[in-house]
Amino acid sequence: MKQPAREQGDVAQAIGRSAEDTRPLIVGIGGGARNGSSTERAMALTLAAVEALGARTELFGGQQLYQLPLYDNSHSVRTPEEERLLAAVRRADGFVVGTPAYHGGVAGVVKNALDLLEDTARDARPYLEGRAVGLIVTAYGWQATGVTLTSMRSIIHALRGWPTPVALTLNATGGLFDETGRFKDARCDETVKLMAGQIMHFAAAGRPVERATALENAG
Repeated sequence: MKQPAREQGDVAQAIGRSAEDTRPLIVGIGGGARNGSSTERAMALTLAAVEALGARTELFGGQQLYQLPLYDNSHSVRTPEEERLLAAVRRADGFVVGTPAYHGGVAGVVKNALDLLEDTARDARPYLEGRAVGLIVTAYGWQATGVTLTSMRSIIHALRGWPTPVALTLNATGGLFDETGRFKDARCDETVKLMAGQIMHFAAAGRPVERATALENAG
């Protein structure tokens, strides 16, 4: 059964977190068509890094993104899958967004998920407003990673998010992971740690602003 699309986020979520929800929530969005794709594995390692710094995480990987219908802003109802993603975005304190580079651009399912955030346009905190976004791009070759990362930064800026200074670009030509599921190249781990720290730093800094804005709008 489809549910009505929300026009505005719940202010209570911003000012009335329960005791168990005091840790920052970092939401991952991205992946490829194949379950356990390189992009999704890299995202999981990044989310594990922010968890190690004290965050809660939620991942919307490739399989979940493929369940989302093509975004249509004329629809007045949303599917349960769309509602779940929108609810997570509204609660989130920061993000990790990852995409494979398809023909020098962002994967269609990732862009479609980001297009859905237009439903938050009338929220007190629209889109990705005031939150850090760590970016991950995988490709078979360095040129595609650079072009796609530039595109991703532009998309996040348009959504009023703050791309972290450090991003993770991965050339999958020679394989990325060892038999344990970790990165083969230790420099990738260092990049992930830096990006995770930047996401968490911004999440902590943004919470007082979020609370003040929510109280102002509630009043």
